[in-house]
Amino acid sequence: MSERVMPGRTDGLITLGAADALWVDVTADSAVPTAFGAFTRPPAHARAGYVLLGGHVVATVRASGGQWSVPEAEVRRAAAELNAVEMDRQDLVRIGPFRGAPRQECDEGTPLRWRRRITGELREPGGPERAARREVGRPYHLAGIDWRQMLVERTRDGTQRTWWLPRAVVRLLDAAEHAETQWVRAARTGQAGAAATEPPSHPRQTRDADGRRTTSSEGPTASPRPYNAELEGQLYSVLSRKPGTSRRVAGWACAVCRTTPATVLDHCHEHGYVRAPVCQSCNTQERPDHLYSNDIRVANRYTRLFHTDADDWLRHWHRCPGCRARTTLPLPHLAAWTAHIACRSLRPTHPAPRGRRPCGVLRVSWTGSQNAPRSCLLTVAVDFCPSGEHRVLAQVPYREAAERFRLWLAETAPAVAAAAGPDRLDGLPAQSRPVIADTSGEGLALF
Repeated sequence: MSERVMPGRTDGLITLGAADALWVDVTADSAVPTAFGAFTRPPAHARAGYVLLGGHVVATVRASGGQWSVPEAEVRRAAAELNAVEMDRQDLVRIGPFRGAPRQECDEGTPLRWRRRITGELREPGGPERAARREVGRPYHLAGIDWRQMLVERTRDGTQRTWWLPRAVVRLLDAAEHAETQWVRAARTGQAGAAATEPPSHPRQTRDADGRRTTSSEGPTASPRPYNAELEGQLYSVLSRKPGTSRRVAGWACAVCRTTPATVLDHCHEHGYVRAPVCQSCNTQERPDHLYSNDIRVANRYTRLFHTDADDWLRHWHRCPGCRARTTLPLPHLAAWTAHIACRSLRPTHPAPRGRRPCGVLRVSWTGSQNAPRSCLLTVAVDFCPSGEHRVLAQVPYREAAERFRLWLAETAPAVAAAAGPDRLDGLPAQSRPVIADTSGEGLALF
C-alpha cells in the first residue's frame, strides 16, 4: 500500500482514531481478520502505555494537549507481519472448555488472558450468538484480531459444546499474551518507565510496508530463550507443585515448534516425567482425541505428527526417559501410530475427483494396558465407511505394535532411535505408573 498523508500526523505519530483506520486499511487482505477499534475500544490499553497488535506491543505516546498517539511506522510494521501469516482454517485447536484442567498461575497485570476472555464470553447466556453480533462497547477483538469470524463450535452427543480456533490464530494470541507479560514485568521493574510515556531513546532502523527505512522502537519485550533440556529427568508431580513454575516455563520458547513462547509443561502420562515446555498449540496438537478412556479417533493432524514433522515430535516424546529407554510411545500415541502408519495399507479408499481418497474416520481401541502386554490388544477400525458403519481393519497385539514401531523409528528418525534402547535405564523407577489399572498380575512383562 502506498503511503498517504494521515490525519493528525505529527513527527511520525498519528492519533488513535487515525491508527484504527490505518490498521484496518493495511490489513484488509490479511488471512487473519482484523477488527476496527484496536486502539480506541476495549480491550485496548493505550493509556497504560501500549496497544497489542497481532503478536506485538506498540508503544503509545502522550502528545501535546494530552492527546494519545502511536508511531505510524509501528502500526505498519505490525500489519505487514500479520499479513505474512498463513492460515489454514481446517487446522483447528480446541480452546475450551476443558474439564479438570489444572489451574495455572496468571499475572494479574496482564489483561489479555485471551482464553479466559473467550471462554467467559461464550459461557454467557446466548454466548456464541451474542459473540457473533457486534454490540456497542463490547470487546469483540483481541490484539486487533476479530476472533468471532474464525470461531468454530462443535457439539458432541448433542450436549457437549467445544470451541476451536485456527492454529495460526492461537499462536498469534499466545505471542501477544507473552509480549504483554514481558512488557508489564519490565514496566514494574522500572525498565520501561520512560518508554511508556515518551518515544524510545534507542530507535532501530526498519523497513515499513513500502520498503522505506524508518525508525521504530523495540518494546521492552524479551525474546523467549531456547529450551536446552534444563528439566530433563524431573518428575512432573514434583515440579508442577513448585511456586513460580508457570512463570519459569513462560521464559522458554516452545521446544517443538521453537517459534512461539511456551505456556504449559508437557509430560508423559505413563511414566510421569517432564518432557519440555511447549506452546498451547503444540500441546493441543499432540493430545490424543479420546472418545473413551481406551478409544481414540485418529484425526488428520496425525499426518504432521508422523509424517511432516515426525522427527521433531519423536524427539520430543523421547525426552521422557521411560519412553526413550523402552523405545516406545505412550499407549494412546502408539495406538494412533499403529492405525495411521502400520495399518495404512488396509484402509479402504473410494473414487474422488482427483484419484482416490481414504474413506471414513480411523479409530483405534485397546483392551488392557501397556503393563499387561500379553493381553493388550489394539483394534483398528474405520467409522462411517460406506461399506460398513464400523469396519474392523486389524487387531494388533501390543508387543507386535511396539516392535513395528521400533523398526519404523530406526528408518524414520535414526538419531532418535540411536539414543533409545534398554541400555538407557539409569535412574528409571522400578515400575511405571499405568494409564489403566492392571489386574492381571503380569506386571511389566514386556520390559
